[in-house]
Amino acid sequence: MRLAANLDWLFTERPFLDRPAAAREAEFDAVEALWTYDTPAARFAESLESAGLPCLLINTPKPEGGWGFAAIPGEETEFRAGFEKAVAYARTIGAQMVHVMSGAAEGDEAAEVWKRNMAWAAAEATDLTLTVEPLNPFDVPGYFLKEVYHAAALIEDVGVPNLRLQFDAYHAERIHGDALKVLAEVGDLVGHVQIAGAPHRGEPDTGTLDLTAFFKCLRKQGYDGAISGEYRPNGATAEGLGWMKMARAVFSDTPDT
Repeated sequence: MRLAANLDWLFTERPFLDRPAAAREAEFDAVEALWTYDTPAARFAESLESAGLPCLLINTPKPEGGWGFAAIPGEETEFRAGFEKAVAYARTIGAQMVHVMSGAAEGDEAAEVWKRNMAWAAAEATDLTLTVEPLNPFDVPGYFLKEVYHAAALIEDVGVPNLRLQFDAYHAERIHGDALKVLAEVGDLVGHVQIAGAPHRGEPDTGTLDLTAFFKCLRKQGYDGAISGEYRPNGATAEGLGWMKMARAVFSDTPDT
């Protein structure tokens, strides 16, 4: 288990290329980023190397006013171009995961387009893990993956080993009201975890989710990936990192028998 900092949400009091070093100072094990394309990949790679931290994940590009293309009929060319851009960037910085954005769409045609696009993408980048993430309708109205069970079923339909569920506890709590229950039911599909407090998206140890129980569920399931903080700090980032101590305590304890 590694703890990661999302550089688009944490340490925003510093310039972007200084944030990997800030994450290292705060004793994170890794970082992730969302849309880093305004920063040349080579410069980002240099800042990661200087900090001694890997970047685990980036998103596919987000079009202005949109949330991706994977599920949108007629946008297959845009989807492929964006995916190829993400893959090239990820390989340059050494990221092993790409979160593929689905866009705003609904219905059977969108589902078939999504499955074809994801099967193509998975075959094009067998060296990477592709993740998909349900986004709650309060923050992202109309997003194709609007609930976790739908995403899980589609992943199983595609049926390739490098397509995994990105489980965001904040979104799951907002969508379903009980992220812990959902995690217990879909945990075998999870390839990456993000956390924030619900409903206000503050520090993960605030809000309605029992964070200790959530960590214990991950441990019981044998999850060995990263847990990334993707939240809006209530003050300076370094002042709200108590959840990291909680996570390390749970995962360093003797596993349940």
